[in-house]
Amino acid sequence: MPADPQRSVTRKPPRGSATGAVEVRRSPRRKRTVSAYREGDRTIVLIPARMSEAEEQRWVSVMLDKLAAQESRRVLGDAELNERAERLSEQYFGGRARPASVRWVTNQNTRWGSCTPSEGSIRLSHRLQGMPEYVVDYVLLHELAHLLVPGHGPRFWRLLEAYPRTERARGYLEGVVAAERLPHLPAAREE
Repeated sequence: MPADPQRSVTRKPPRGSATGAVEVRRSPRRKRTVSAYREGDRTIVLIPARMSEAEEQRWVSVMLDKLAAQESRRVLGDAELNERAERLSEQYFGGRARPASVRWVTNQNTRWGSCTPSEGSIRLSHRLQGMPEYVVDYVLLHELAHLLVPGHGPRFWRLLEAYPRTERARGYLEGVVAAERLPHLPAAREE
């Protein structure tokens, strides 16, 4: 018996994803386009019925990344940033890292973030605004970890191993720094 072409499958989010459940809805009327949207804590991905399981998995991953990028482009206010820090602390550090304040600052041009453990304050560079959500989360977690371990020793890095996108986020930030160091070519002159 053929599978229902309009089946709707709910699955757990991919490892390292910050989203809730993912629901895939297949449609025989949908021919080429794939779209996705958030519905509460669920992500709905709409795909053509004819797609294979491998294509479905690839498109779910692509659409989750696209949604995360769109959401991170919205600038979070300091209150939202503080809530996000609390959520991340709970998820990755059992709620042990409790910042007194988390805010954006415009005077950090060589650092992505900073933490003053004695005050419990965390500051993130405004340059992170618009970067993918997982990158902002990594920097927040990095600074939250400093509330538990002040330096960058082995204990500190073991804390960050809990976040599955640590290496990817660090690579992204290294790429941004490298791109800033590239020589800027003058714009082509019109003749």
